[in-house]
Amino acid sequence: MCSVRLQSTGTAHHFAYLLNTTDYRILRMDEDYDRMYIGSKDHILSLDLHDINKDPHIIHWPVSERRKMECLVSGKDANEECANFIRLIEPWNRTQLYVCGTGAYNPVCTFVNRGRRPQTSMYLQMAQARGRASRAADPSAEDIFHLEPGRVESGKGKCSYDPKLNSVSALINGELYAGVYVDFMGTDSAIFRTLGTKTAMRTDQYNSRWLNDPTFIHVHLIPDSAERNDDKLYFFFREKSSEMGQSPVTQSRIGRICLNDDGGHCCLVNKWSTFLKARLICSVPGTDGMETHFDELRDVYIQPTQDTKNPVIYGVFSVSGSVFKGSAVCVYSMADIRMVFNGPFAHKEGPNYQWVAYTGKIPYPRPGTCPGGTFTPNMKSTKDYPDEVINFMRNHPAMYNPVYPVHKRPLVVRTNVDYEFTTVAVDQVAAADGNYEVLFLGTDKGTVQKVIVLPRDDLQTEELVLEEVEVFKVPTPITTMKISSKRQQMYVSSMVGLTQLALHRCDMYGEACADCCLARDPYCAWDGKSCSRYSASQKRRSRRQDVKYGNPIRQCRGFNSNANKNTLEMVQYGVEGSSTFLECQARSPHAVIKWHLQRDNSDRRKEMRSDGRVLKTEQGLLLRSLQPSDSGMYQCTATEKNFKHLLVKLQLVVLSSRAVNNALVEGAGGIVSSSLHSSSTQWTPSAGQYKDLLTILSQPEMTLINQYCQDYWQFGDPLLGALKAKDLKELKEQKKPRNRRHHGEGEEEEEQEEVET
Repeated sequence: MCSVRLQSTGTAHHFAYLLNTTDYRILRMDEDYDRMYIGSKDHILSLDLHDINKDPHIIHWPVSERRKMECLVSGKDANEECANFIRLIEPWNRTQLYVCGTGAYNPVCTFVNRGRRPQTSMYLQMAQARGRASRAADPSAEDIFHLEPGRVESGKGKCSYDPKLNSVSALINGELYAGVYVDFMGTDSAIFRTLGTKTAMRTDQYNSRWLNDPTFIHVHLIPDSAERNDDKLYFFFREKSSEMGQSPVTQSRIGRICLNDDGGHCCLVNKWSTFLKARLICSVPGTDGMETHFDELRDVYIQPTQDTKNPVIYGVFSVSGSVFKGSAVCVYSMADIRMVFNGPFAHKEGPNYQWVAYTGKIPYPRPGTCPGGTFTPNMKSTKDYPDEVINFMRNHPAMYNPVYPVHKRPLVVRTNVDYEFTTVAVDQVAAADGNYEVLFLGTDKGTVQKVIVLPRDDLQTEELVLEEVEVFKVPTPITTMKISSKRQQMYVSSMVGLTQLALHRCDMYGEACADCCLARDPYCAWDGKSCSRYSASQKRRSRRQDVKYGNPIRQCRGFNSNANKNTLEMVQYGVEGSSTFLECQARSPHAVIKWHLQRDNSDRRKEMRSDGRVLKTEQGLLLRSLQPSDSGMYQCTATEKNFKHLLVKLQLVVLSSRAVNNALVEGAGGIVSSSLHSSSTQWTPSAGQYKDLLTILSQPEMTLINQYCQDYWQFGDPLLGALKAKDLKELKEQKKPRNRRHHGEGEEEEEQEEVET
């Protein structure tokens, strides 16, 4: 897998302002305002989507010292609990945000003024007439981002007390819907409706059939039909589930409520009377019929389509328990979800009190149906529902059938790896050979994997990891990811910081047509000169892109002669008995790398294989305890899709320890030692090559040389002491050996023949 350090590519920008804060979470994207709103410990941030370090607006919103002391007295941690962790940012109107925080175990909410104050009323009128923000109308307007004084209110039922307990929220038509824990001890979980003019609602309290120790993940409004009264709000969460005599296990759930639910008349007063839930399955079927389940839902991404009623739902799952470590991505269709909610209800009966499908009479209107909708046009409120419907809902909130993913298998699976997926974001990309959905998968080690899954002719799929990028300098779980397709940027947050990075780095694939084609990145195409961003509007005859097959022999016909023009040629020195590393890394994570050695005075090439002395890694070849016979020309080749090209040609010169020792001693006097002729390679250095020889002193793997230096300093050798400190400093600064490039005509013809075989 190709791992890229974004700091070295210039395609990542870290939020550089030093704040005494942690736990960054991207809580709201506002592309109309070109702003992104971040919640963290004691801070609310408003950042520019074009450049997160350009003129950031920061609000410091801590708790009072008295509240902090009360939190500490209750036994909570000063740094991780007794602070105001911002967990909710919702747009209240065009100029205000509704913001809530944990308030040091006393949730609080307030309003934030945002936007711009125009300098003239004319600009304001123009902005209002076009329905645009004032920032678009008046570039000279003054920025506004501050707390509204005197508007602090209780956050109970809106934000959790404990910052470690995740909450989700959606502000719809002035009503705030939230999945949250509503008590200090974190035992009372509920789906709440507050604010607005409608009746305040919640799930049945302390009823494990409804919610049993849930972890809320996501909430999203999805319409059922053209009738607005059918609109439903879907909650994604995981919770504990236990059968008689068995230990509780984690199950992933999708639940839903009707937006116009007003509760029952006699039963379920001020409680949801349309709440239903179903299990989400994400598993790998085994050959023995047993399934490997990924039970813990970690994140959900809703991919919109042209049909607003049928978005595509992506879920990231991990494995519960400690048997093995793994994670998976499953995709669900709304048609399958609605089919389950229209199916049988779960019912407990029998001597073992186990879940079975309910086979009795279903009351009318069907439980879970919205009032005033397609099937209940004459019922304007759930309070008009018969008591038998309300009683049935209270005892049967769960569906019997689970929701299986598309094709009943995960889209992406990772097992036996040292990381787990934590987040997912999806971008739709138009390429030359079709439209593709690119998955960005955040991990718990601070990296993001860029993945596409391609259909194959045998009804199977092919997963391609285009790249894996290291987003943060230290390994830390990624908490949130947001994509701006309009700006071709992605924003990633974690406990330690926030980063903005480009969705594509086409120049990383090299300047050759073959490399760009083999990358199979739908963002990138070869334009005749380099690998660059593909755009469907740019019509060039020389553009080459093949995401589905990645066939450079067909796509790059006429350009393959340039495949080896960027071959790196260099000379590297090693010392007998020490170790050295020959670096070579493929630009594509799917290429097969092979090393060949052509020894001095020999015409035969030998493939290098791992053994006790030779270790092949993703980054190159490690040679332990160098021997004189290791000298020669090393060639690193990459093969993919039957296309082979040369990446590195490296001449390794192995020097005897005696020759290096004598060169060091006599080099102090400015004399080139004649003992170099005793080297096993019979190598005589020129003045420039002698300088290269001294360069190896600074290479960390040359432990033998370093030991010589330490010995001479320790015993005060007069010859070595003659070296000036300035000269030694210059030696240490010379880190890299010289690169030599030779492109003879005969050599190019030989390489081209190998490429096109």
